[in-house]
Amino acid sequence: MADQEELRLTVEVAYAKPFEQKILSVKVAKGTTVYDAVRLSGIVNLFPEINLETAKLGIFGKAVPKPQERELKAGDRVEIYRPLIADPKEARRKRAEKARLNKLG
Repeated sequence: MADQEELRLTVEVAYAKPFEQKILSVKVAKGTTVYDAVRLSGIVNLFPEINLETAKLGIFGKAVPKPQERELKAGDRVEIYRPLIADPKEARRKRAEKARLNKLG
C-alpha cells in the first residue's frame, strides 16, 4: 500500500501587490488542480480583493487557460495575476511620446 506522503505534493501559491507579496507552501493531493490549490491555500483570506472566479492564474509565469482542469506537479508555483491597470501598449506609447518631447526641449 502506498505511503500517504507519496500521494501528496508540495506546491506554492503566490500573489503580489506593488508593496506586498506572499508565497505560501501548500501540501495537496495528487490530482489537485491549479484552481483548487489556490482555494486550499487560504490566500484569499489574506487578500480579500482576489476574486477566485475571475482571477487569471498561471504556473511559473505562464498563464493557465483552464485552471480548474490543469493538474499540478510537485514543486509547481501557482501565481495569481492582478488585473492590469493600464494597457501596456498605451503606456509604452505615452513613455515614448514623453521621451520625444523631452528630447525636443
